Amino acid sequence: MKIYTKKGDAGKTSLIGGTRVYKFHDRIEAYGSVDELNSYVGLIADQDIDESYKKILIDIQNNLFTIGSLLAADPEKSKMKLPEIHEKDVAELETYMDDMNTSLPELKNFILPGGATVASFCHIARCVCRRAERHSVKILQDEESIITKYLNRLSDYLFVLARALTKEMGGNEVYWAPRSN
Repeated sequence: MKIYTKKGDAGKTSLIGGTRVYKFHDRIEAYGSVDELNSYVGLIADQDIDESYKKILIDIQNNLFTIGSLLAADPEKSKMKLPEIHEKDVAELETYMDDMNTSLPELKNFILPGGATVASFCHIARCVCRRAERHSVKILQDEESIITKYLNRLSDYLFVLARALTKEMGGNEVYWAPRSN
């Protein structure tokens, strides 16, 4: 099977359901950001970190693939049965954060991204996650969506993971020190 179809050469692509849209369409921006996030999560999982983190990150990647498929579907025309994200997926992220936070110092200052290379990857992923969330909110608007809830919680998870990995790698958190005039 060939990967290229040439159908997108004129700047359009198909949503699940067959609707053709320009590649700058809000849905494409949303699931494109989720795809980029998924790649960064994979990069984090490829680092020399504890296997328990890797397992969680692979679960997150599967959830992100599900979210991407949901965002890629035309809600009016798609008849495809797609997998779903559930409240338990959000609750798992909260549990993971709570577990990591037990061994972290209380957060009293803003932290600059960095501390260890893998933590920097987490911060980049967190920023991409926030962008994916913004794009998702734009297309879902006033809907209370499990997608935006999951992405919101995932960005928090990536922040806490960065802190935990900084500590485990022997790095130091650098606190924001605003300059006074």
